[in-house]
Amino acid sequence: MIDTHSHIYCDAFDDDRALVVERSQQAGVSHLILPNENLASVPLLKDLHALYPAYTSMAIGLHPEEVKPNYREELDAMRAMLDSGEFIAVGEIGMDLYWDKTYRAEQMEALKIQLEWCQEKGLPFIMHCRDGMDEVLEVLDSLKGDMPRGVFHCFGGDEHDIERLRERGDFYYGIGGVVTFKKSKLPQLLPIIGLDRILLETDAPYMAPVPMRGKRNESSYIPYINNHIAQVLGTTPEEVSRVTDVNAKTLFNL
Repeated sequence: MIDTHSHIYCDAFDDDRALVVERSQQAGVSHLILPNENLASVPLLKDLHALYPAYTSMAIGLHPEEVKPNYREELDAMRAMLDSGEFIAVGEIGMDLYWDKTYRAEQMEALKIQLEWCQEKGLPFIMHCRDGMDEVLEVLDSLKGDMPRGVFHCFGGDEHDIERLRERGDFYYGIGGVVTFKKSKLPQLLPIIGLDRILLETDAPYMAPVPMRGKRNESSYIPYINNHIAQVLGTTPEEVSRVTDVNAKTLFNL
């Protein structure tokens, strides 16, 4: 099982990060993908990757909630780092208008710039989209050239959103702890998405799956997500693990 979205470099894990990694290995998690948030988190990302170079992979990007008036300076600094070849994806990027719409235009511009990096470098994106699907689609439609590959992390859309995305590209969908929540509508979307387009993720430290809901999330909880997906799709946990591993390795060229 590959955790395709884990923030265990952040301060929520400062007291026990090594134990968290050990637990994820013991739980059968074979690899972690670490998406970036802003310029300040890049050194944290690199420090963790240096400790576990074979076990982790890094992505770089500006999270939409981190888009502030100086966003172009942050993007310029990240773009320079992208040439190092250390990063397997551009992310976490996207749109988030849930709390605040102040920087809507700037978020859209930042997203377009970073999707153009994907095109230029042949890298996939890791897309965060919260109350911003119309804007994401508008940016995707504005791109010239081939549509970049990528994953819609922590997918929270509906069947109509899946249809609209499929009109534009053959994307993957990150499925995490939300799929285990009692009132989640995500389970009914899994057959529509199809196992061949699902990626496992935790988004640690956020949104821990049942039965750990309410606790700090960590990568060792991936089996709860894997097993629940198997139950919903009427297949075995082993099959979900096998196919989602193939999906992650294909998208991220692992």
